[in-house]
Amino acid sequence: MKKIIAIIAGGDSSEHDVSMRSAAGIESWIDKEKYDVYVVEVVGLDWQAHLPSGKTSKVFLHNFSFKDEWGKDIRPDYAYITIHGTPGENGIMQGYFDLLKIPYSTSSLLVEAMTFDKFTLNQYLKGFGVRVAEEVLVRKGMEVDAKEIVEKVGLPCFIKPNAGGSSFGVTKCKTIDDVVPAVEKAREESDDVLIESLMVGTEISNGVYKGRKVNENGESESVKTVLPITEVVPKTEFFDYDAKYNGLVEEITPARLSDDTTKRVKALTSAIYDIIGASGIIRIDYIIGKNDNGDDVINMLEINTTPGMTQTSFIPQQVRAAGLDMTQVLTEVIEDKLR
Repeated sequence: MKKIIAIIAGGDSSEHDVSMRSAAGIESWIDKEKYDVYVVEVVGLDWQAHLPSGKTSKVFLHNFSFKDEWGKDIRPDYAYITIHGTPGENGIMQGYFDLLKIPYSTSSLLVEAMTFDKFTLNQYLKGFGVRVAEEVLVRKGMEVDAKEIVEKVGLPCFIKPNAGGSSFGVTKCKTIDDVVPAVEKAREESDDVLIESLMVGTEISNGVYKGRKVNENGESESVKTVLPITEVVPKTEFFDYDAKYNGLVEEITPARLSDDTTKRVKALTSAIYDIIGASGIIRIDYIIGKNDNGDDVINMLEINTTPGMTQTSFIPQQVRAAGLDMTQVLTEVIEDKLR
């Protein structure tokens, strides 16, 4: 009997529509010979399962069930979470499925909450020697001292929501007069605001996932795979929403890095995956700068634990560059938790 997979999409942030596009990509790749698949669109407490007929069916939150076109009760066996932002990327959705004992695709509640809070994540990884930008956190209700901020992080600097994605609410500030308006803009997306120093260099993105594979002995085991690296060359001033979703960017996979730097980035990606205790598919973004000797220096930008999964997103690009198949990769990810 086929297992039932629910793709959890939508959410309550500005990334709702982006998430629905990711859900469409995932649905197209999941092996329909092995699984029955439904997209569940989340808006607040109104969750609707999209049925094959084009109709929707209300999801009952007490047990995560809904009725199909013929009135039959459907209760998914597995949740593939592709909500970008709240409540799918900050631990809330993970806690819900933990209570119902339904396996899901992402990392745990703790990992999701920590990685969604950019400041907390950076402080944690700094303790393991990971290089990150100089930063200042402005919490909700705090006064903004533009002079003090600029003295700490310099100009230009980036001001962004501490919890958010898809570059919503992000501003590159070039003057001290830009700081306060940029903080207010970021506060529209997140209570807390992160202000980071500018890191100059080549922006790259590296995906990694853990999935269930069959080894040489015919035994099933959980295996981590680090994907090829993508180089990001935005046609805008930085990798903003237009660059990400409206084609104003050149994406080169594999990235034009030296063999040594490529190996170092992949090793760091693998190490970070283990350090935070990640699961499923994640993507880590970096800036490759230069030190005084002209050597490449790896600076981490952020971790995305529910990365975009449209046809043109980084992860599918990297899977193709690795000579892998998206359907097989998703099967491996799903089976890793179903087992």
